[in-house]
Amino acid sequence: MREGDGAFRARGNAEHWTEMTYGGALSFLRRRYSRDLDGVDVAVMGFPYDASVTYRPGCRLGPRAIRAASVQLAELKAFPWGFDLLESLAIVDRGDALLDPHHPETVAPAIEAAAAEVIASGARLLSLGGDHFIAWPLLRAHAAKYGPLALVQVDAHGDLWPDDPGRIDHGTMMGRAIREGIVDASRSTQVGIRTYHDDAMGLEILTAPWIHRHGIAAAIEVVRSRAGSAPVYLSFDIDGLDPAFAPGTGTPVPGGLASWQALELVRGLAGLSLVGMDLVEVSPPFDHAEITALAAAHLAHDWLCVLAAAAGAAGQAVGRL
Repeated sequence: MREGDGAFRARGNAEHWTEMTYGGALSFLRRRYSRDLDGVDVAVMGFPYDASVTYRPGCRLGPRAIRAASVQLAELKAFPWGFDLLESLAIVDRGDALLDPHHPETVAPAIEAAAAEVIASGARLLSLGGDHFIAWPLLRAHAAKYGPLALVQVDAHGDLWPDDPGRIDHGTMMGRAIREGIVDASRSTQVGIRTYHDDAMGLEILTAPWIHRHGIAAAIEVVRSRAGSAPVYLSFDIDGLDPAFAPGTGTPVPGGLASWQALELVRGLAGLSLVGMDLVEVSPPFDHAEITALAAAHLAHDWLCVLAAAAGAAGQAVGRL
């Protein structure tokens, strides 16, 4: 019987090991740590960097916290689908990218190179941040393979503020990505926004108040209509959630999405051409009872479930959904 520390001891990518929920080697969903991408469908990778924040630090510790918060999700079949993820997806935890904050000019190239290696293998990349600046090199790596991307950005902030060459800032990089042509603004949607920008740069902006009035189903319809058949990249800043559901973040803004709305949104992306995801800005020093990390782990897990369903995973729903 396979018992204990499967993250280190497993030899295959679909093995289940018996673990104490509160013990054992931590990895995302208890997947084995591996740099070998042969036969891998999804690689999970941490990018522990937070030197470009504008307010509270700490999200360099986000990947570790999200991994720890994912342990219960590894124990049962996925809700609400009722299937075992590993029957349809080979998933590994690739560990963290090695980044040197003392040479900040090297960080973005290092992130892009680490992402490009995964993408070149044919695997999809689930990236755990880290602050939101990491999305820019991640978008560059994905666009190099897939072409201009339809961005679905869940966030309290649009990250479209004035930029300048060489700037390392978690509030300007989405505007940069649009200007560089790696994001197709005409196909892209920002969800949950509740800060002001002078220029939407061609994006559809669904503010949090609009979503609260019209419902998450209406938001999903807009996102799906705009994305169409384009390659879709999901960039999820945890501060897209209201601080009541995600206090552990650097720039919290009241009035955001509830965790149930965010989960419904991710599940509502089923059928789109999903090529990558990042989950960023989880700052454990400001968290309470791990609720921010738990929300992040569940959101990332549900994105994987959408991929599994697209790969043919069949389950059975229990109860009214």
